[in-house]
Amino acid sequence: MRKIAFVLFSFLMMACTELINKPKNLVPKETMSEVLAEFAMNEQLTVVEQSLNLDNATRYTLRQKKINGNDFVESYKYYTASGEIEQILNDAQEIIINKDPAAKIYIEKKLKENKNVPAFAR
Repeated sequence: MRKIAFVLFSFLMMACTELINKPKNLVPKETMSEVLAEFAMNEQLTVVEQSLNLDNATRYTLRQKKINGNDFVESYKYYTASGEIEQILNDAQEIIINKDPAAKIYIEKKLKENKNVPAFAR
């Protein structure tokens, strides 16, 4: 009985190729990178202007890109589960560097201080 259960379990595991199903309204990778770059820049604005409302900034960014909040969350979960999020975050970092070249110096300095920092923590 255990052998049959093990074989059935093995077939079930092989049948599941993805951890999470692809969302119906998946946000494209390029757009996801742009949105995440905007979120990071908005968050840094709170250092300068502490009264800035991040919720409004987030809503504005999503509205500007014509993305529903639920679609963004589901897409983020999908990209995280599929392992594609690191490339998306690296692309977002490049967008930030292109908008502000001084950010490159700051990022390189932080990476030297913390060599094993994953992409989502940069």
